[in-house]
Amino acid sequence: MIYAYNGHRPRVGRDVFVAPSADVIGMVVLGDGASIWFNTVVRGDTDFIHIGAGSNVQDNAVLHTDPGIQLHIGENVTIGHCAMVHGCTIGNNTLIGINSVILNRARIGNNCLIGANALVPEGMEIPDNSLVLGTPAKVVRQLDARAIANLAESARTYRIKALEFRQTLTPVTDDGNDEG
Repeated sequence: MIYAYNGHRPRVGRDVFVAPSADVIGMVVLGDGASIWFNTVVRGDTDFIHIGAGSNVQDNAVLHTDPGIQLHIGENVTIGHCAMVHGCTIGNNTLIGINSVILNRARIGNNCLIGANALVPEGMEIPDNSLVLGTPAKVVRQLDARAIANLAESARTYRIKALEFRQTLTPVTDDGNDEG
């Protein structure tokens, strides 16, 4: 569901998919072709959240800010299931792994892979093309061209999946019949 809050209405680009159980609230911009998946919360009640074109925010993720600390997600970014992303900047073509936590003022470069369950502490700066693992997160190595291509494939796969969901997701009534 998309909600206006305190006079701020989310701006939604073309060909965006917002799952029926997801909540997008307030000062939020969703770029063209972005997708927000089931039970995700994008809560722009305290400051601005921008999700770039072609990016996907997977099931049960939480995106939020503190006053004066915006959240910027680049283009073709994948935010994995159950991730917590708070007041940070994420570059283009980056993947944030399942159940990762990214804290205020962290800056993640382009073409990065943040591994599952990583904790990126407040203010950490991660250079482009980095593989980042652990709690607290550490840059392990630079990604090669093949790994970077796989990051792009993840975003592309979710753009296709979002199109399928926009076209075919139909509620089912108690008697098992499609409502649509």
